[in-house]
Amino acid sequence: MFSQIFILSPRGDTIINRDFRSDLPKSTPETFFRQAKTYSGDANPLFTVDCIQFVHIKRGGLYIVGTSRFNLQPAMSLELLDRLAKEIKDFCGVINEEVLRKNFILIYEILDESFDFGYPQLMATEQIKPLIVNDPIQPQPDSVMNSLRPKIQTFNIFVPNTIGSQAVQRSVLNKNQANEIFVDIYEKLNVLFNSSAYVINQSIEGCIQMTSFLQGNPPLKLALNDDLQIGRQQGQYSAGVILDDCNFHECVNANELDMNKTLRIQPPDGQFVVMNYRISGDYAAPFRLFPIIEEVSSSKIEVTIKLKACFDAKIIASYANVRIPIPKQTANAYPELVKNAQQETAEYDSNKKIVEWQIKKLSGGQERSLKIKLTLQATQTAHTARKEIGPIAMNFEIPMFNVSRLQIKYLRIEERGNTTNPHRWVRYITQSSSYVCRI
Repeated sequence: MFSQIFILSPRGDTIINRDFRSDLPKSTPETFFRQAKTYSGDANPLFTVDCIQFVHIKRGGLYIVGTSRFNLQPAMSLELLDRLAKEIKDFCGVINEEVLRKNFILIYEILDESFDFGYPQLMATEQIKPLIVNDPIQPQPDSVMNSLRPKIQTFNIFVPNTIGSQAVQRSVLNKNQANEIFVDIYEKLNVLFNSSAYVINQSIEGCIQMTSFLQGNPPLKLALNDDLQIGRQQGQYSAGVILDDCNFHECVNANELDMNKTLRIQPPDGQFVVMNYRISGDYAAPFRLFPIIEEVSSSKIEVTIKLKACFDAKIIASYANVRIPIPKQTANAYPELVKNAQQETAEYDSNKKIVEWQIKKLSGGQERSLKIKLTLQATQTAHTARKEIGPIAMNFEIPMFNVSRLQIKYLRIEERGNTTNPHRWVRYITQSSSYVCRI
């Protein structure tokens, strides 16, 4: 189906770009816009340039575009883009450039729930609504868009407790007794590997979340990395932390972020998201998957999956779950763990044709492996069946670890004369959003 889905402004600026398969050049949006402008009126909804098929619709003056290297079914492709536009409109109320820029995290969530590896999954608002975390925000009437640089936005957003922190279990009514504040840096990873475990595409969607039980709600000052930079230039490389996009809660004053890397916060009671951010580009993936397929005979295949934890030995992943789709014509599948494997299970679901490998704890630097022996039905050969194996998908959670290297230098109370010393708790949590390895 789709290799990419992107949304362009009337000027050709890329507002949203979700690359599902990484099999097309990164310059594909520019190629589309140049070709679309060659038409005297509106561009044809479907055309081909350099063996890339483009299908698009226009909503609110914006181009919503799907691409593929393979033949697209015109009616179905246009229908899927139309349904995507309806989902965005249902959540945001209107489709225009300003609304999409303010709600870019929400739009990426909608895309990830609606499509899986470019294939349509949930294409109705009522289906994806229970899965969407972020709330939309409408722009202020007098706001001015700056399309030349990722813009710092402010909005209200609610993120439910995803980690089960004891902080949100405390009653706000008891905050006078607690006098403490919890800060979580929470990151979700999107990574696509090839069969040799090399990264094809990756991104991070993260947020800084606070839960405040401070007496009197005093103003706070939060300092981040000195090497933090907002906005990535084309082809830029930097050893620092570069955020492609970010936006802030309405209680946050980000005027000093560019100069001093600090945020001034007037915290409300309870839980709120200080900042959402998105990072694309190179970073060290915490896990590597190495798939090996061997054709034992014309009707038997052995699949070996090796998993390596590529982080410090002092860090422990609280769980890891690996799912391996196998051919539909499989007669039997026998997952085998290594001898004396501890805190691991592997099960075959014959209805879904999936082998699920669960690891309860995994320390940094460790390697685990799983072997799956497949017996095929007589109607299929091993040579054709191996093409149906995968892609491998992985879910995990790693406490006290973040990939982006975004750090909190300090958190201070700015109120003059305030001599209290509340407890400050800072945690880092990394989870998978879409962690996929091709075979």
